[in-house]
Amino acid sequence: MSVQENLTHIKKELPKNVTLVAVSKTKPNEAILEAYEAGQRVFGENKIQEMTDKWEALPKDIEWHMIGHVQRNKVKYMAPFVNLIHGVDSLKLLKEINKQAKKNDRIISCLLQMHIAKESTKFGMDETEIKSLISSEEFKQMENVKVIGLMGMATFTEDEAQIKEEFSTLASLFNLLKESNPTTEKIDLQVLSMGMSGDYKIAIKSGSNMVRIGSSIFGARNYS
Repeated sequence: MSVQENLTHIKKELPKNVTLVAVSKTKPNEAILEAYEAGQRVFGENKIQEMTDKWEALPKDIEWHMIGHVQRNKVKYMAPFVNLIHGVDSLKLLKEINKQAKKNDRIISCLLQMHIAKESTKFGMDETEIKSLISSEEFKQMENVKVIGLMGMATFTEDEAQIKEEFSTLASLFNLLKESNPTTEKIDLQVLSMGMSGDYKIAIKSGSNMVRIGSSIFGARNYS
């Protein structure tokens, strides 16, 4: 099936309140344009340089989401245009995003990444670290970032019960934080980003309202 057919098929399955991030990493501009022509406007990349090149070349009404692990020294390259940074996994990184956003006279929306997987290779903070970041004086002083939700990646496994449990852990924290943190200029917890091509249906049932889908739209990746 074509990119357009895949996209139409997936969008039919998604509830109205769920945002689809089309993960276009490693994919050529032609494939992104095909999805764009089919009405898709939100795209996710995991390498800042690749995302910057695509931002320069492609239509300016595309929303670019940074979904991969972020190195602090690369933040400056995406600060002029990035719409949402999914993987904020430390206060240090948030500080750097705030600094670069200020230079560009912008407020950059961010998601805090929680480590929910059993795999140690995944990034993210634990519940205590997330709570202490949100309540820290340093965060309260930041004027150019806004935390709009949480993000997490489940373990890469066939065990659906485990995936469900991990997503539920994140959804519980999200609901807890939402109740205890009224909306301000700094924080407005609206987005729960969890679920990818292999597990997005479980994620949505667990409360996700943003899914990151790549291979089911664009086909298998070529990492050569």
